[in-house]
Amino acid sequence: MIKILIVEDETIVALDTQSTLIKLGYEVTDIVTSYEEALLSFSKNKPDIILMDIFLKNSLSGIDIAKKINENSNTAIIFMSAYCDDETLDKAAKIEPFAYLVKPFNRNDLKSSMNIATYKLQKRSEKIDENGKYKLSHDYYYSLEPYLKVYFKNQEIDLTKNERLFLEILIKAKGEVVRFSEIENFIWFDKQISDSTLRTLMHRLRSKFNHKLIETVNTLGCKINMDNINDNNK
Repeated sequence: MIKILIVEDETIVALDTQSTLIKLGYEVTDIVTSYEEALLSFSKNKPDIILMDIFLKNSLSGIDIAKKINENSNTAIIFMSAYCDDETLDKAAKIEPFAYLVKPFNRNDLKSSMNIATYKLQKRSEKIDENGKYKLSHDYYYSLEPYLKVYFKNQEIDLTKNERLFLEILIKAKGEVVRFSEIENFIWFDKQISDSTLRTLMHRLRSKFNHKLIETVNTLGCKINMDNINDNNK
């Protein structure tokens, strides 16, 4: 479960936000109101996302807190504020927040911002280097530009066009079962193929992986076993 720290000095806003987040399936680790409390709570609970009010009474700003926290981490920040001048917005932008909530916000606004932040967190945790490689399973990785490539550690695996297409539709499904008919249409469009064509392709592709990467689900279809799915989705 994704953990959230709320930094907000308006009690009603903080409690309403906490209640909504819990209903959405998130864990709220703490509600704090100041610079010192935020740093202490962050160190203790290691939240995944911080909902940060920019203007805090009797405290340094949320921007200052985010700067301090990000000296030694790369935590996702969602800023909250009722108003901001251009100078403050420029300072906030330098933090590179995952989202920005304008008060007063409703449940759907919060849900949308959390969905964006969760998606970005997932992509950040999947990505392993600046070249765009993502974790697939065990020591297998993939990249999507300019087309799908799969690697075992740092060694690219030689794939045919149809093998790439087969893996591509499974990767896009992120562990969900893809029906055999969908796979056939994706690879061969409306072209008629024999019953053995897909089985031969699957057998040939599996022979290139040491790990059980591709799983057949009864007579329904196939799915890909991706290590990071359960870790990164609620």
